[in-house]
Amino acid sequence: MYNLFTGSGVGPCILYLALSIFLGLLLGKIKIAKISLGITWVLFVGIIISALGVTLNAGMLHIIKEFGLILFVTAVGLQVGPTFFNSFKKGGLAMNLMALTNVALGVLITYIIAKVANESLTDMAGVYTGAITNTPGLSAAQQAVTDAGDPDAANRLAAGYAVAYPLAVVGMIMTCILLRPICRIDLKNEPSTENTLEAKADKQATPTSQRHKANLVPIFIIIALGIIIGSIPIPVGMDAPVKLGLAGGPLVVAIIGGWLGVKKGWFTTEFTDSHGVWMLREVGIALFLAGVGLGAGGVFVETVKVHYLWVLYGVIITIVPPMIVATFGRLVLKMNYYTLMGFIGGSHTDPPTLAFANNIAPDGCKLPNTGYATVYPLTMFLRIFTAQLLVLLAM
Repeated sequence: MYNLFTGSGVGPCILYLALSIFLGLLLGKIKIAKISLGITWVLFVGIIISALGVTLNAGMLHIIKEFGLILFVTAVGLQVGPTFFNSFKKGGLAMNLMALTNVALGVLITYIIAKVANESLTDMAGVYTGAITNTPGLSAAQQAVTDAGDPDAANRLAAGYAVAYPLAVVGMIMTCILLRPICRIDLKNEPSTENTLEAKADKQATPTSQRHKANLVPIFIIIALGIIIGSIPIPVGMDAPVKLGLAGGPLVVAIIGGWLGVKKGWFTTEFTDSHGVWMLREVGIALFLAGVGLGAGGVFVETVKVHYLWVLYGVIITIVPPMIVATFGRLVLKMNYYTLMGFIGGSHTDPPTLAFANNIAPDGCKLPNTGYATVYPLTMFLRIFTAQLLVLLAM
């Protein structure tokens, strides 16, 4: 029985995952000044459990974390797929230009910090990947330094990532929250739908009798194809190719599948909007956050003791670019707040921010998912590319 709490097998891993999710969801119900971090508490409970000395099987945690993320982005892609391309025509180009600007600002700030604070640009590249919550970018940067003959740099990259990641999750959510007073946003008067898009989707709805039929076949076809697509290397003239990865591939395939499936009549919007797909999304993000937290706690505490300033650098990289870009989007482009929250999460490839946005948005509001999915593919490509660029500049 004692081994159930101290061992490294399947039982302890699932036990602590369940505890992290259970306690995190309970804490997520607590509001201070009418504000709650929601499901993000799952991450912090996991970090606390890990920091207290609980050591779990790293391989199991990695698989659970990645599978949770895949389930999450697949569900998001299905939910926004039917209206994605129409929404892209209405504002997708502007949002992707904003995402490009957001990435460029993040890279510029990282470079400036390295020069002004006399920090290694390689170390700051690790902080950068954590501050933008982009694990594929970290992996690409590690591969680049390893191929260049500096394997020790890979460990420093991982340390910078571990320090910046947890507060980056909070930083993204705080950006969404701070945007309200800065732009004088009143949630009571904020539109929660794009009427033309919703009307078009409603025309393709099916009778009530068909709404609750479960259909897992499209979901796992999408996941399988997404993994294949995400694994295809895209040469960009650097030491390592760029890939959409385990999250980007399924998201892109799910968006196309959701759009094409409804258009061709393979399934309907009643399926893409179903409670089952919603549950898939919530379970996926909970598993992802718990896996990250349980795997990061020990490294986070030890690294902060030595490189505490990296935490501050990470917060700056996390908050400043999206705050500038999102404020411009609201005040100049008059973008919807719910869409902007999704944009902030997508431009940092940060699922917890989208989960927070969905918690804030009214029931049935798809705008956060649309904003997230619209910029996520391009952002993923740019984040992976710029992470490699930073370490190559340091050589």
